[in-house]
Amino acid sequence: MFKWLSLFLLAASLTAHASPPVSAEDDVGRFMEEKGLFITKLEQVRHTVAERTSNLVVTAMGFLGVPYRRGGNSAETGFDCSGFVRAMYEQTIGLVLPRRANEQAAATQTIDKKDLQPGDLVFFNTMRRAFSHVGIYVGEGKFIHSPKPGAQVRVEDMGQSYWKQRFDGARRVLRLSPAAETATVQP
Repeated sequence: MFKWLSLFLLAASLTAHASPPVSAEDDVGRFMEEKGLFITKLEQVRHTVAERTSNLVVTAMGFLGVPYRRGGNSAETGFDCSGFVRAMYEQTIGLVLPRRANEQAAATQTIDKKDLQPGDLVFFNTMRRAFSHVGIYVGEGKFIHSPKPGAQVRVEDMGQSYWKQRFDGARRVLRLSPAAETATVQP
């Protein structure tokens, strides 16, 4: 009988310790669930953003070779730098950015160069004024843009000395400022 009692007490003690204590993570999870903030929703948002960014870069790559045209904003007529960026965002994300590179910089969120992700905007000082050129970051230190008259949409390395010396900042398109949204409505 002592043997059975020992086994019973051992089993009871194991059962008592089998379920882990409630942790702060459990409390946070329960709170989020009560408030309707499910992790799966956050994951869906992340997936949607990643998918849109991927589509943006893939779409932009589809325009490699389209000629530069000052003031151009379509594949049929050619693109200038800001017209290219604007067209890519409008076609893939449905967001109409301002027309000029400096306006695009003003309407987007400043980020650190080390935080660049595909789809972010990269700006350069190519005309002795801030934000005079813009491209779309595609990853691995490269960006796609419509560079200059006589050239075509192409991918370049930001590490090249020309671009490195003229780098003017990086921006992320999260949403437009109210002033920029108003500016995009005007023809």
